[in-house]
Amino acid sequence: MIISGNSYKKRQIGVGVIGSGRIGTHRAKLAALHSAVKYLVVSDVNELSAEKLAKSTNANGFTTDNYEVINDPNVDVIIVSTPEDEHRESVEAAINAGKSVLVEKPLALTIEDGDRLSKLAEEKGVDLRIGYSQRFLQKYFVAHDEISRGKLGPILGGMTRVYNTRTNMLEILKRCPEATPILDIITYNVDYIGWCLGPDVSPVEVQAMGHGTIFRDQGYDVDDISLTMVKYSTGAVFSFDICYALPGGFPTTGQSVRLEIMGRDGVILIDDDHRDQILYSEHGYSNAYAEDQKLKFAFLGSRSSGEWADGIMFGRIADETKEWLDAQSTGSKCHLTTAKEARQTLAVTLAMAEASETGQPVPLANI
Repeated sequence: MIISGNSYKKRQIGVGVIGSGRIGTHRAKLAALHSAVKYLVVSDVNELSAEKLAKSTNANGFTTDNYEVINDPNVDVIIVSTPEDEHRESVEAAINAGKSVLVEKPLALTIEDGDRLSKLAEEKGVDLRIGYSQRFLQKYFVAHDEISRGKLGPILGGMTRVYNTRTNMLEILKRCPEATPILDIITYNVDYIGWCLGPDVSPVEVQAMGHGTIFRDQGYDVDDISLTMVKYSTGAVFSFDICYALPGGFPTTGQSVRLEIMGRDGVILIDDDHRDQILYSEHGYSNAYAEDQKLKFAFLGSRSSGEWADGIMFGRIADETKEWLDAQSTGSKCHLTTAKEARQTLAVTLAMAEASETGQPVPLANI
């Protein structure tokens, strides 16, 4: 992210990364490369993972005790990259310690926990941000900028859909059975549409239908496909559809997205299926979610988090992490999802899950 036209006073910061898995590894490596980061420590319940990450980033230390990182006096800001069902405890401790927090999406898995964390952050005056990194893909960021400039006029509605393979979804469910395609994936698009509509527009009703046998055959009470719709306070209507049950050999290793936003004065259409970059190799292409899977035919660049090449990371996680660290070290503008926005997105996705299960519309007038 390039910041121009402003002068900021930079301070050196200490960063603590909670969780040394795939995304935590990305965040820690990016922090180690950031010019404002003077001190870095990592933690993980798996000591070998924490030690490996600390060595690869030349971190100042590692531990299996998250509280040791959170309460380290040299740490100014905390990144929480634990599994979805383990967010609350570390985020709450970091807020109580008065430290800014970046936590992976979603903010929580229940509205009670979402309320607790967002209210606590407000009371303590802590900057709590949630990693809805889809905002930071160039095509989405630029589209939001055009919408905010009024290029589409009043928004009428539109559609989003996201596809991925059952291989990837099963890896997510193994990590956290509550991280369903709705709560863990379509949440990106719900956040993005809410961002585009603006802070004065709220969701008022959700409808949904779902069906599936693939994941249930594996022991998870999860639909293979979900078709959902949200009505907003302006009258705009958006569909949010998801299928994370494509065959395991399908050549994507991340989210395949289509997004369309219709306005009175214009339209934005985003094709994010990654079919513009195709790789075929007898040596195979690694699936970041399923390390044992090698695809001979792959949509190159479809890894949702981004790509490392020759020691440099490109993509949404890289840009998002850099902007957050820039904001923490200089006070520059930050576009990451706020706790209030994340809480609203959580309410919508929970309503989607409820509507899909009951077959009845779910009102959201009081969220």
